[in-house]
Amino acid sequence: MSITSMFLRASFKRGDDKRDAGLTTPNDIVRYDNISYGPYGDWNLLDVYRPRNVKEELPVIVSVHGGGWVYGDKERYQYYCMSLAQQGFAVVNYTYRLAPKYKFPASLEDTNNVFRWVLDNRAAYGFDCRHVFAVGDSAGAHNLGLYSCICTNEAYAGTFPFSPPEGFVPTAIALNCGIYEMKKGKKKDLTARLMADFMPNKGSEDEMKQISVTDHLLPGFPPCFLMTCEGDFLAAAAPPMEEALKKNSVPVRYQYYGDPDHVLGHVFHCNIRLPDAQQCNRDECEWFKTFLT
Repeated sequence: MSITSMFLRASFKRGDDKRDAGLTTPNDIVRYDNISYGPYGDWNLLDVYRPRNVKEELPVIVSVHGGGWVYGDKERYQYYCMSLAQQGFAVVNYTYRLAPKYKFPASLEDTNNVFRWVLDNRAAYGFDCRHVFAVGDSAGAHNLGLYSCICTNEAYAGTFPFSPPEGFVPTAIALNCGIYEMKKGKKKDLTARLMADFMPNKGSEDEMKQISVTDHLLPGFPPCFLMTCEGDFLAAAAPPMEEALKKNSVPVRYQYYGDPDHVLGHVFHCNIRLPDAQQCNRDECEWFKTFLT
């Protein structure tokens, strides 16, 4: 593992520990923990969260966690995901294989297996599989963007050793503080250094094109809530993604939170104590509900 990835893991963990200190499972949530969805042991576990005392089927949100392709798991996203469940959804929160131990496309294969698991377990967990949404942030937004391309671009899907469920496309997605247009950068660039751990050939030009969401996006891509904010170090990635979505006639809502006098920072929406995070997450859930017809 590179020094960059080790530093990022330690830095992100300190921030997440501070963010979530003292949080507990809300009384109005029932949770089902550590369910296996694939063959890779602890790497392939998920949780399901539902509003307590709600018996009927609920629309689903699958959460794809961030972490620079080298960090993160479902435990780091449990409180954020339970806050989404409180808004009337069944939420699936999962861990996936990380670099550098597992190279691309391991994380995408795991994401595919999660969606297959959701469709296969509708009855057991009360999933309304007519309405399967997804959220992803940072590297998780990149993962979700690529997966949405796989579901809607047959030629692109054919380049992978796995396939999505037949006919499946997420109903709508939310991409938060993500990166989408991938280009080979300078060796000292943060993304380039992470690619050296993530990609089998350390982020060659061909590999960067392969994982550039905007290069594989077609008109069938799911409707998209695209979010960034003041202080997000990936904020510049959102406008080109918005342009690509509009170019392909994909319904998109672009939302920028904060301003120069109110700096929020990368993935602020995961800090559920923040009023701005609560507003952002409510905005996304309300937008998802517009597709419940």
